[in-house]
Amino acid sequence: MTLDTPMATDENPAVGLNRDEIRALRRAYGEVGLSEADVHMDPIVQFQSWLQQATQNPVIVEPNAMVLSTMDSYGPQSRTVLLKDVSTDGFSFFTNYESNKAKAIEFNPHVSLLFPWYALERQVIIRGHAAKVAPESSAEYFATRPWSSQIGAWASSQSRDLESRAALQNRYEQYSKKYPEGSSVPMPAHWGGYLVIPHSMEFWQGRYSRLHDRLIYTTSPAGWQLSRLHP
Repeated sequence: MTLDTPMATDENPAVGLNRDEIRALRRAYGEVGLSEADVHMDPIVQFQSWLQQATQNPVIVEPNAMVLSTMDSYGPQSRTVLLKDVSTDGFSFFTNYESNKAKAIEFNPHVSLLFPWYALERQVIIRGHAAKVAPESSAEYFATRPWSSQIGAWASSQSRDLESRAALQNRYEQYSKKYPEGSSVPMPAHWGGYLVIPHSMEFWQGRYSRLHDRLIYTTSPAGWQLSRLHP
């Protein structure tokens, strides 16, 4: 018996997929390609176009969800966060400044962002440098968050050990009483935003026979340069 072939009996049937079943999972990608003539020479504009198309696809639940990857002394780590702004300056998200991701960014500000729009057979990979946004910008966004999310930012000591779900709920209730719904909830000092300033942006479009299209923009003294990568 190997690790990929679990033992099955009448009383204990095998659960999950075996190796051959996993290897057989494959999708035939479409004929829609991505050529240099199709894209805008400014990758931010091109991203905004793809993001808008992603928001219009009913299958994509959160089109602004992105996988943020960081590196710390223990190695790489990835997690999903939500994009909250995109501009000529870069890509913004908000978090707890005492979280693991924030500590990793402090250790190494070079990060990557991945937008996995599977329903469109697309993904965008962004590599860049993360820096904290001005407190005023963080406070402006915090004020627009739902009251429950504002209270959650106070209640959660993100990434720290939690003794129980009940303990978290108790903290939430305490802050709910301190800042009742309808009142002004101040932004915690440990909370704020990051701006990821890109130095490369890759646009990936799935193609037949795994001959995918990969167009990558990289920064140079002359501005953004566009090139094509092997799939």
